Amino acid sequence: MTGDLGRRIAYHRERRGLTREQLAERAAMAPGYVEYVEEHPDTIATGALTRLAGALGVSPGELLGGSADRPPGPGPARAAPMLEKLDRDECLRLIAPGGIGRVAFAGPDGPTVLPVNYKLHEGAVVFRTAQGGQMDQALRTGMEGVEVKIGFEVDQIDEARREGWSVLVQGPAHLVKEEELDAVMGAQVSPWAGGARELYIRILPHQVTGRRIRGL
Repeated sequence: MTGDLGRRIAYHRERRGLTREQLAERAAMAPGYVEYVEEHPDTIATGALTRLAGALGVSPGELLGGSADRPPGPGPARAAPMLEKLDRDECLRLIAPGGIGRVAFAGPDGPTVLPVNYKLHEGAVVFRTAQGGQMDQALRTGMEGVEVKIGFEVDQIDEARREGWSVLVQGPAHLVKEEELDAVMGAQVSPWAGGARELYIRILPHQVTGRRIRGL
């Protein structure tokens, strides 16, 4: 049975594109030990935890879940950060794996930003929401062929290195009709929030911009 610590180690390893063997080499430990800590709920020694955290570019506290209920990025900026603009191709490459993004739209009560699970599918951002919810109401113009332009943002923060990137996609949001569902079902979007979220929405990325913060 995998414990929370093992899941966090595996998550950060996969996020960095590392195999267990590569992580073991970085942390100066046996690959079999990395496999053990990922798949068992037992705690590990402080020294091993510190080496794994260093190899993954996170803090030991983050692996233990101490940062689970606080916003990312509370620490100070690097001494000499560099802000780099990203081109469209690099932006799309960064968000291509899918995950969690934030959709921004004019809701019934004013500007609204909500997190959604998304996939990049056939050149469009695809996510699901509830029929009759805030987003559904906001995107129905009542006019054939008229779609609302919205914003969609994805970011990644590396707190240990105090680096990260953000990508902003802007374009028309298309409410997928029943006869068009086959075109988006292949995205296999699964909302974490659960519930009846059977309305698919596609955002066509007319404008894609992004920035990356690096250190010297």
